[in-house]
Amino acid sequence: MNIRNYIFVTGAYWGFTLTDGALRMLVLLHFSHLGYSPVTLALLFLLYEFCGILTNLFGGWLASRLGLRVTLIAGLALQVAALGLLARLNPAWPEGWAVAYVMATQALSGIAKDLTKMSSKSAIKLLVPAGAQGLLFRWVALLTGSKNALKGVGFFLGGFLLTLAGFAGALEIMAGALALVWIGTWVSLPAELGKAKTKAGFKELFAKSREINLLCAARFFLFGARDIWFVVGVPVFLRSVLGWSFTEVGTFMAFWVIGYGLVQGASPVLWRGRAPAGGAALVLAFMLAAVSAGVPLALTLGAPAGWVVVSGLSIFGVIFALNSAVHSYLILDYTDGDKVALNVGFYYMANAGGRLVGCLLSGVLYQWAGIFGCLWGACSFVLAAGCISMALPRNAHPVNPALV
Repeated sequence: MNIRNYIFVTGAYWGFTLTDGALRMLVLLHFSHLGYSPVTLALLFLLYEFCGILTNLFGGWLASRLGLRVTLIAGLALQVAALGLLARLNPAWPEGWAVAYVMATQALSGIAKDLTKMSSKSAIKLLVPAGAQGLLFRWVALLTGSKNALKGVGFFLGGFLLTLAGFAGALEIMAGALALVWIGTWVSLPAELGKAKTKAGFKELFAKSREINLLCAARFFLFGARDIWFVVGVPVFLRSVLGWSFTEVGTFMAFWVIGYGLVQGASPVLWRGRAPAGGAALVLAFMLAAVSAGVPLALTLGAPAGWVVVSGLSIFGVIFALNSAVHSYLILDYTDGDKVALNVGFYYMANAGGRLVGCLLSGVLYQWAGIFGCLWGACSFVLAAGCISMALPRNAHPVNPALV
């Protein structure tokens, strides 16, 4: 494996992830403090998710033609631009203008996020020797798990910088730091990284195998389930119903994401170095559905709301992390190296689509039915992911024992 390039790819992804997590918390806390409604808060992130769908669809095609180095550098540059533009938000603008401006900058950030993520994940497939399924699973789990843990650290960072430097000052600090990462990545990665041997035609954007299509459909509902409660529902519930402070809400969300990332990074331990198959995604999805239903049922029976939500969603996070780790490995296992950018882009398009729907439903369901609406909505989405996972191949991909 090319350790040098893996380190540079991972470092770029880490730098981006810190700003991504911090930006999410900055926007949520700042505009919630200004009195924006749950639906309006959801709308602020709507274009972020929508642009992720388009970016993953076309970004994989572009990466196969131009190389993963180009798309990775472009993602970092766009995030620097998005942070700088959002820092120029005028507090005196009417709410409608402010919402439109924030949505536009979030759209730019959404494009940046998915270009960076697609490029980083695809690069791992190319840096691991063919047939080393166990090694591939470990390196993917490490990259994805560390990314999610750092996103949680980014939540802390966002709250800290908001207190230290204010909204605009925090954004300017992050833009400057990420610009340094962008320059370092530009000069460090080889130009040919990720270029396909043959140029992909436009029709190949949708020409996927059955197992990839099934996995993408399951991914749509899995991440939709998470964001139905994660984006607006639970943070607003903790703040407005349970009376938690901004610091307490940010701390819980940060620890949830950090814990999720740590579990995801350690997931290969459960398989004892072996690679999982589709059956693992099936079992974990139905386990997640049981937990999703258990939280609102416990609340209905009168259990203490704070304890039930925190403990229930912590268990949700552990199982969700394992399920997500299996998905992240399977998409690389199901694809050929020469088409990795196309297939990973298509996969993360489904991921972004689920997040888009989950983001919108988070605000709508919470405004309509409170935390119960969000939690039952999440349960229905996880059940759909489990039903789709029943059709995934149950056997693991053959491996080269010398490379495990």
